[in-house]
Amino acid sequence: MKAQACKPCAEGTYSLGTGIRFDEWDEVPHGFANVATNLEVDDGFGNAVENCTASTWVPLGDYVASNTDECTATLMYAVNLKQSGTVSFEYIYPDSSIVFEFFVQNDQCQPTVEESRWMRTTEKGWEFHSVELSRGNNVLYWRTTAFSVWSKVPKPVLTQLMFKWAEPKICTEELPQAAKLPPSGVKTKCPPCNPGFAKSNGSTCQPCPYGSYSNGSGCLSCPAGTEPALGLEYKWWNVLPPNMETTVLSGINFEYKGMAGWEVAGDYIYTAAGASDNDFMILTLVVPGFSPPSPVLEDAESKEVARITFVFETVCSVSCELYFMVGINSRTNTPVETWTGPKGKQSYTYVVEKNATMSFTWAFQRTPYHEAGRRYTSDVAKLYSVNVTNVLGGVASFCRRCAPEPAGSCAPCPPGNAMDRGSGTCRPCPPGTYLRGHPSDGTPTCHPCGPGTRSNQLRSLCYNNCSFSLALPGRILHYDFSALATGTAFASGPSFTAKGLKYFHHFNISLCGNQGRKMASCTDNVTDARLPAGEGDPARVVTSYVCQSILVPPDVMGYKTAVSSQPVSLADRVVGVTTGSTLDGITSPPEHFPPGHPDLPDIVFFYRSNDVTQPCSGGRATAIRLRCDPLRPGTGSLAVPSKCPEGTCDGCTFHFLWVTGEGCPRCSAGHYRPIVGACLGGIQRTTYVWREPRLCRGGQSLPAQKVRGCRSVDFWLKVGISAGTCAAVLLAALAAYFWKKNQKLEYKYSKLVMNAAAKESELPAPDSCAIMEGEDAEDDLVFATKKSLFGKIKSLTSKRTPDGFDSVPLKTSSGSTAMEL
Repeated sequence: MKAQACKPCAEGTYSLGTGIRFDEWDEVPHGFANVATNLEVDDGFGNAVENCTASTWVPLGDYVASNTDECTATLMYAVNLKQSGTVSFEYIYPDSSIVFEFFVQNDQCQPTVEESRWMRTTEKGWEFHSVELSRGNNVLYWRTTAFSVWSKVPKPVLTQLMFKWAEPKICTEELPQAAKLPPSGVKTKCPPCNPGFAKSNGSTCQPCPYGSYSNGSGCLSCPAGTEPALGLEYKWWNVLPPNMETTVLSGINFEYKGMAGWEVAGDYIYTAAGASDNDFMILTLVVPGFSPPSPVLEDAESKEVARITFVFETVCSVSCELYFMVGINSRTNTPVETWTGPKGKQSYTYVVEKNATMSFTWAFQRTPYHEAGRRYTSDVAKLYSVNVTNVLGGVASFCRRCAPEPAGSCAPCPPGNAMDRGSGTCRPCPPGTYLRGHPSDGTPTCHPCGPGTRSNQLRSLCYNNCSFSLALPGRILHYDFSALATGTAFASGPSFTAKGLKYFHHFNISLCGNQGRKMASCTDNVTDARLPAGEGDPARVVTSYVCQSILVPPDVMGYKTAVSSQPVSLADRVVGVTTGSTLDGITSPPEHFPPGHPDLPDIVFFYRSNDVTQPCSGGRATAIRLRCDPLRPGTGSLAVPSKCPEGTCDGCTFHFLWVTGEGCPRCSAGHYRPIVGACLGGIQRTTYVWREPRLCRGGQSLPAQKVRGCRSVDFWLKVGISAGTCAAVLLAALAAYFWKKNQKLEYKYSKLVMNAAAKESELPAPDSCAIMEGEDAEDDLVFATKKSLFGKIKSLTSKRTPDGFDSVPLKTSSGSTAMEL
């Protein structure tokens, strides 16, 4: 202290440095608080103890022992650290009838991130436990509560305690401003067992036998006609499950450290402080295999064997990262999802598609940069629950319906059959419906197939057979996409660089298929490209309707062929095919792409994927617009939205525009028109041509040219002239006939007029109005001098005189002068 420097101890002496040790327990050391409180809860085992004054931790020389009654005994110690430090102690905890907790709180009674609440029972004598302490005020709590069963007296908890200050020590613990901490916090009961487990006589949680289920309180037999749905569900974390292990991986030299990376805390498990801020805190769950309720079909859209769902949360002040990795048959874990920065409490689901020994690993890193000291110990990741379905040899939290067999056992319904709740037997799904996959819970039911798809009654799935009919006003269009159903690879979107390397988004797409379809696949051949021949598993392959990978051009890495990595499924189940923009909650906005032909709408294929991602709790979705363009034969071209170069604008729904001649409807009679030629030499030809623009492919071919006999124009001209001449002659004859007849009528009229005039002049009246025999000659004399045609018309149309009589000029046969009457 005089030189204000650290010096080694003299030979034969030792020092704890900046730490303090408590190893003599003749009495409770100064600074410790030892209190006991009443549980105040009747737990069914007896009346609550009224007086708990003597139920405290008892010092017994080399150790201190807890109480063994139903009171809550708490041993507390407060310390103020100028730098982060460590608390370590040894303990014996042989009896699970006592709830033993150790946790750390700050001066505001808030538990710190390093709390390790529920201690594990010891099996081999004294065990060592260490917890990191953060800078500032820390209150250490050792709390026990016993539950006596009948006449059994629980064995007490024994602890030996040692503190160690962070070196070098530049402070003193005798500060006048040291805060005084309040007493212990709220009392808690021992948590129940996890679902599928129940407490045994020794108060430890044991799995329920097959044929029964449990919600954590007790095992119950499955009712008749049901079977247990095997799985694993962890939501209470008083001890680490036996099939889970934790460790710490150094972020500097990538070596495993002999310390726990995750600590249990009752209703969650969280990451410990670690030795460095860039260490990886590792937690691994190993599952030996799976037992799906029915065999997974090879040609099914969903090859789900099981699924794992977990609820997590990250509290970070910098760019921390939480990795979720999956390993198959003890091989290297492959990251499937990464979360960066603070994330609120949320759920994530991963679908298992291979029945093998699987390992699920959570790795948390506070910062990728190595710095001296630990600055981000308050950054943590928490797991609240983990649920794995269809676990081989697992336990059941519920029972599902099944079809009973004659021997009394229970079997699931075969593919394509659903359970009839009334009769308890399996019945096939009606036409147009299918049995949806392998649900994680509940009873499978029949669901209708989407538009443009049909059901396979033997395989329990909906598929598209690459044909589609569209009814438009006045016509029906038939499509056939079989040429595009075998899977086609595209490199799409702008390239991007990372560390000087150029990459492309690589999409493989298969529109539709039937029982013999070949789906698209994306391969991860980066890892195997670096392994010697004969080592390692084959490259990871993702097979689905649409998959995506990162493509590295061959001229970048120096390989002969391009390599790809990070394959992921974007669409593994067809929903339907329609010309609309929305189907089953999936929307394909037309404004994402340039407009197409106004008379021919796009055919939109809608898909879903069972792969659940961080922003997409319900899985991904994909919409492919197939547009007709006869000028682009073969596979044509693939485009993504200009505003979303990676194919997706929200990370959940992917949009593609596939323009190709194979996307045109099949040709029919409405796609061509006839052209009739002139009649030459008595022959006329009819030729058929396509309507422009031609918007069809295949189907009906153009009809052959038609030839038929015809008459030339000269023949019809002669016929017309002859007919016209005959008509003119006939009209002339009719005119002459009517003219002659009209002349006789004119004479009769004139005679009547003359007789009327004679009567007025007292002339003798005519004997008769008719022409008498012999009068024709006289008529000829009278009208020898005939009027012209104009004169006759004028005389017939002359006006009457004012006295009402007509004025008729007459000529006498003797040539005397005319007179008017």
